[in-house]
Amino acid sequence: MDLKLKPFDFAQAAARAGMADVAERVNGGSAKVPAGFQQAFSQALTQVSNTQNQATQLQREVQFGNPNVSLEQTMIAMQKAQISFQSAVQVRNRLVQAYTDIMNMQV
Repeated sequence: MDLKLKPFDFAQAAARAGMADVAERVNGGSAKVPAGFQQAFSQALTQVSNTQNQATQLQREVQFGNPNVSLEQTMIAMQKAQISFQSAVQVRNRLVQAYTDIMNMQV
């Protein structure tokens, strides 16, 4: 049995999932150059970190009583940061599980 794997295109998968902005960031704005998985995952983790930093900054501003930052805006940023972190953890878990499955395969 000849088993051939196609390369995984993260940008195309993100576009199919309705995340066109992620696909555009992964490809750097051009659809011609496909990004590698390592680069895509690194950019996704950077985005998660930026989202968490933004939520922390908004929390700090609310605590200091900044009238330009609303509590609602802060709560939404916190939820976005939580969801993005949970998504990254799930991707990591699935990658580890896939690696474990491959390593346990008998050849």
